[in-house]
Amino acid sequence: MLEIPREILDAAITQAQEGFPLEVCGIMGGTGNRVASRYPMTNTDASNEHFMMDPKEQFAVVKAMRAAGEEMLVIYHSHPESPARPSQEDIRLALTPNVCHLIVSLENREEPVAKAFRIAAGVVEPVEINII
Repeated sequence: MLEIPREILDAAITQAQEGFPLEVCGIMGGTGNRVASRYPMTNTDASNEHFMMDPKEQFAVVKAMRAAGEEMLVIYHSHPESPARPSQEDIRLALTPNVCHLIVSLENREEPVAKAFRIAAGVVEPVEINII
């Protein structure tokens, strides 16, 4: 189970809505299974079908999380026009071990959907989200 504060999840959804029609992305840090921080990232691909995080931003975020005593818990991104499930590309590029992948779907823009998954060696497992 992944625990995410309501305000952090809402901020990720707002980022997705504001970035529409492009995919947005970011990282969430925390300890154990509880998210404590969100770091919006730049999608350097500026695409509505995939994302690539800026390496310099990623390095700065990892450094900030370490300084805060946190670890990377979640990599998140949006699907502007498709469901909240990993695409084949998402699965292929899920190379960071021991993190959850949160996908915010704007398929129905009035009712965004967020779902989390663990992806390892091509295997996708849903992760329950507890909003705190």
